[in-house]
Amino acid sequence: MDAFRKQLDVLMGANRNGDVREVNRKYYDRDVCRFYLVGLCPHELFQLTKMDMGPCPKMHSLQLRKEYQEAKEKGVDNYDRDLEDVIDRLIVECDRKINRALKRLEDDDAKAAIAISVSEVTQTPEIDEMSKQIKEKLKEADQYDFEGLTDMKIRVMEVVDELRVKRADKQSMLLLDAFNKDRAALPQPVPNPPALPPFPAVAPDPHIQERINEKLKRAEELGEQGMVDEARKEMDEAEALRKLTPRQEPTGDPAKFTAADVRITDQKLRVCDICGAFLSVYDRLMGPVFREVLLQLKN
Repeated sequence: MDAFRKQLDVLMGANRNGDVREVNRKYYDRDVCRFYLVGLCPHELFQLTKMDMGPCPKMHSLQLRKEYQEAKEKGVDNYDRDLEDVIDRLIVECDRKINRALKRLEDDDAKAAIAISVSEVTQTPEIDEMSKQIKEKLKEADQYDFEGLTDMKIRVMEVVDELRVKRADKQSMLLLDAFNKDRAALPQPVPNPPALPPFPAVAPDPHIQERINEKLKRAEELGEQGMVDEARKEMDEAEALRKLTPRQEPTGDPAKFTAADVRITDQKLRVCDICGAFLSVYDRLMGPVFREVLLQLKN
């Protein structure tokens, strides 16, 4: 219910019910989200992900955003620095996550602890053009939303969704190529390793063999007497004693078994240099949201 109420507040204004207290609301009020006024609320970025910050406890309003933009042009207020500080903290948190992920991979396999530069691998003129189109369409959707043209906004958002899917497909293919190139650089295992010699037969322990013979003889006697359950129990105990016979362990040269023999069959994980997540070749890619927005604010 709160989610629907918040959507109505954004679309129709918080004073849609004629509440006098909310009619006089200003953009600089304490319960108004300053990050939304600037253009980006972190609570809306990572919904339904591991980095979900939950719903924003403060108010979002397109009308108040417009008032803030007008005040900013006049030099009255500027909240850009507040958003920059929040994004800086999020980037530091992501860097720590990256380091922890790299350390975790290093513990299992030092060669696999590679941070794929997602921002560089997926940065092409075609991807940049799609990102530019998405940004322009989102601004257009906000304008339609502010003017109350809901149908036009829905159409624009459908175009945005299509562009995002196309961009994600292009980025995933570029990332897959990067994985394949990195995998090709790994040392390859021996194609036909030499077969191990058969295990030599080991003589059973005399004491254990004597007990096995006693159990088998006792089982035979019980069987002749018609005591089937007792005979079966003696047979099971004899079989258990037979399994206690020591086995010869293979004596192979451990130097011949390299880490590549194990790593080459499970070389799918890398660490994202943006959020620190473990990436798989089958993952879809999310863009470098934080650094992109921070660069725009600083410029």
